[in-house]
Amino acid sequence: MINDDGRRLAFHVTPGHSPAIVLDAGGGLDSSYWKDLVPKLAAATGSEIITYDRAGLGDSDEVPGPWKVESAVSDLETGLRELGVTRNVILVAHSQAGEVATYFTRANPRLVSGAVLVDASLPELYTDKEIARLVAANKPQVDAAKADPSTKENRQLIATAENYAPMHRAYHQAAWPDRVPATVIVSEKTPFDGSPEDARLWRDAATAFAKAGPDRTLVTAEGSSHDIPIERPGLVLNEIEKMATAHR
Repeated sequence: MINDDGRRLAFHVTPGHSPAIVLDAGGGLDSSYWKDLVPKLAAATGSEIITYDRAGLGDSDEVPGPWKVESAVSDLETGLRELGVTRNVILVAHSQAGEVATYFTRANPRLVSGAVLVDASLPELYTDKEIARLVAANKPQVDAAKADPSTKENRQLIATAENYAPMHRAYHQAAWPDRVPATVIVSEKTPFDGSPEDARLWRDAATAFAKAGPDRTLVTAEGSSHDIPIERPGLVLNEIEKMATAHR
């Protein structure tokens, strides 16, 4: 358990050599999302593997008020520092964790050697028009969470929704550092399988991100839903292994 600004955060470590591989799951998901991939990744790379529960998820403490990506970045910075990880990190970020990875890498470009962004939320998606569409689409789920009995999961959903629009308007302006290579794995079905327009925009954002800087590779997980690590673990493992090998 790591302490950051009064928050207790759960980190899980599989010992190994550098580079350290840090796995960060998507919105509403904790470190258990990676439970099947961790032993395979450790065996394939020999690297130190780190998973953790962001605040409000798994065994980590909740934080009152709207979800703030800055707090999530601070939590990860503190956790890695306390674990003695001060160089050569490979970030693996799924879905909402792409936002944490982007801001973390911007703040720590010399700490992060590379990233594998797995159907990640990327800045290019969040035009004003798309933010409005997503806020409207998510409203019934958020309203239901407010009406239902309060649970950790519901509170986390509500916290994320509270400042969704301003946070993503700011995120739209965030740029990935050119010095940090990234592999972008995009799913065929995306998180918006029921909305062809949003699915197209999600895939277009991944393509635009990959083209926007040097040392970026786009990989399509054909036939996969948003849960690429569950449905195509071999693909994710292979791309992480390639990135880790390049920075051993």
